Amino acid sequence: MNGSLSTGNDPTSFSWINNLKNGDDMIEAMTDKVDELLEAMKEDYNAWQNQTGIDDERVAIRKQMEEEYNDGLHTVEGSKYIKVISSTRGSSSVCAFVVNTDSDKKFKFGDILKPAGWAAPARNFSRGNVFEENGFDRIRWTGAG
Repeated sequence: MNGSLSTGNDPTSFSWINNLKNGDDMIEAMTDKVDELLEAMKEDYNAWQNQTGIDDERVAIRKQMEEEYNDGLHTVEGSKYIKVISSTRGSSSVCAFVVNTDSDKKFKFGDILKPAGWAAPARNFSRGNVFEENGFDRIRWTGAG
């Protein structure tokens, strides 16, 4: 996860986003970056889960928990945000929102926001941006922090 697009443009300047205005390119770029966000969350879950020693009899339990977490992590796209949801054992919670519009007055396209609840993000400040090189630094397996 290097946090930059293959275009070679500086992702922190966001000037390259103007070249993606044809819609399909923006959708593809966002899809790729949200997939990277989900992978970063999965990697963090695995690191958290494996921070202590484990005996052989618990390996199967941890593997099952890892599979449940990975399978339950998904997104739902809305008109303004992409909602990142974790569903495990009959329970679902929102982990993060990703700004999916370039017409937001406060946030940039790709900004990661902490959830304020199920339906809306906390709009106080961004927790990162999927297009920035270090955009996932504040993302944990539990979501935006």
